[in-house]
Amino acid sequence: MMKKHKWLFIAILLLMIYVAPLFILGGNSHVRIHDNLDSNVTWYKMVLNSGEYTAKVGTATIDQIMGGSVSRDVFDSEFVGIDWLYLFFSTPIAFAISQLITRVFAFLGLFLWARDYLIKDKKYIAPLYFISLAFALTPYWPSGMLSTLGMPLALWAFLNIRNHKRSIWNIVILTLFPFYSSLILGFCFFLVMVGFIWLFDLFKKKQVNIRFLLSILYMGILYMGVNYRFIHMLFFNPEPDSRSDFGLNHLSVGRSIKLSLKNFVNGHTHDQSLAGFVILPTILFVFILILLRREWKKEKLFLWMFIFTLFLSFWYGFWWFDGWNPIKEHVQIIRTFNFSRFHFLQPFLFYGLFALAVVYLLKMGVWWKKLAYVVIALQLLVVFSYNPELYYHYRVGAPSINQFYATEQFEAIKKYIGKPQSSYRVGSIGLHPSISQENGFYTVDGYVNSYPLTYKREFRKIIAGELEKSHTLEDYYDNWGNRCYLFSAELGKNYAFGKTSKKHIEHLDFNLKAFRSLGGEYILSAVPIDNASEQNLKFEKAFNNKQSYWKIYLYKVTS
Repeated sequence: MMKKHKWLFIAILLLMIYVAPLFILGGNSHVRIHDNLDSNVTWYKMVLNSGEYTAKVGTATIDQIMGGSVSRDVFDSEFVGIDWLYLFFSTPIAFAISQLITRVFAFLGLFLWARDYLIKDKKYIAPLYFISLAFALTPYWPSGMLSTLGMPLALWAFLNIRNHKRSIWNIVILTLFPFYSSLILGFCFFLVMVGFIWLFDLFKKKQVNIRFLLSILYMGILYMGVNYRFIHMLFFNPEPDSRSDFGLNHLSVGRSIKLSLKNFVNGHTHDQSLAGFVILPTILFVFILILLRREWKKEKLFLWMFIFTLFLSFWYGFWWFDGWNPIKEHVQIIRTFNFSRFHFLQPFLFYGLFALAVVYLLKMGVWWKKLAYVVIALQLLVVFSYNPELYYHYRVGAPSINQFYATEQFEAIKKYIGKPQSSYRVGSIGLHPSISQENGFYTVDGYVNSYPLTYKREFRKIIAGELEKSHTLEDYYDNWGNRCYLFSAELGKNYAFGKTSKKHIEHLDFNLKAFRSLGGEYILSAVPIDNASEQNLKFEKAFNNKQSYWKIYLYKVTS
């Protein structure tokens, strides 16, 4: 028993070491930019500072972003817990605390699920500690909170209810999760899966299990309450939004299969399981052994989980198959809501399969035991190599939180302009608009999941000349458009031109009358604009700061 506690202590210590840089370095830590610093992290602060945090549904907009066109209801409701962290703590500390919360409950959840419903032999507890640790350290989408990493704990609670194991913790888990996870980026798909488990019991086992059904409905109703703003936007918003302009998909069968297999091996950017290096080869090896040894009846749980996990990748890949287009053309919700996201179920399923595969090897003999311990150690090395500080700082070369938001530099820009920030609007070229927004500027541009279609059309007039030069940018904006950015064909889809860049924009082609009509007065560019005067842009000043990632060229619109 003491030996098992020793392994638990080591696993918890490793988890603490993993998250420690976020607390030690604070604003000097390096974290994900994509769908994080460029959007969600700034959204929290904008909404909290807007005075509209608790506004009545359907009545308010956030003035600071995209000319005040974006509804308050696009963002998380006031019941979502991650907002509360940013209300009480600075951005780096709020981010660090959220990471710690998520990873602790991920560790606990996978361990409890694996111990009670996958591996019931208690002599395999120690390996489960480290498999659970590996799962807890996967590079999930930070603003998703417990959306993916919390699934095994929620499933454990549901399975307890299904198996008539009464505990107050089951209700506590199902009650609290809707406040610290995303319905549309995880748990709506999870609840569908749990619903199918109930249907399986109903039709296969002839068990109605009312308590289990009510628990699913209970959690679903709570999610709808917490996400009432999203529900209102989805079903009761009369104004066409940018999502209604999403383009149709054009993947052939071959490309859909290729995308499916790519997802199975590499995962998705929002829910990376890091299974492709060690876990997937181990699972495939055990899968082959089971078939060769004709143990499919004995190991049917492993086989069904493997088939289901593979199916999720094919569902993802074929969601973009052009054969869906006739339906998507006529059913708007299928076109505007991303039903491919059942892949959010994959990370915990991969680690459940990994646990089953490791225990299968442990039962086979001494040399197989050594292999089992080696693959656990290798997977821990894989997930540690993706620690944000190691990955984003040393492998990607991304700026730290402080370098990215460049507070001192943007304070200098604000002082130079010398007017109340609410009295003018700015646009950004070569850097994310979230940086200006984080520093209190009001912007013409921005990145959100939904905004009025009329604004998308008006904004397009500004960048029409640049879109004509680049089919890639034209397709990106016209058929998606959540990034409502001041695109330059010469820069492409790159919004991170640091101060060491030698890049210039030689031939900018903007409609600055359209820019002015949306309230724009200044452009903040990460690179010099050589034909600025021809575009009726007056160069004001270049701003540099040794603690910033950027060199900002300030231009004022003169026409």
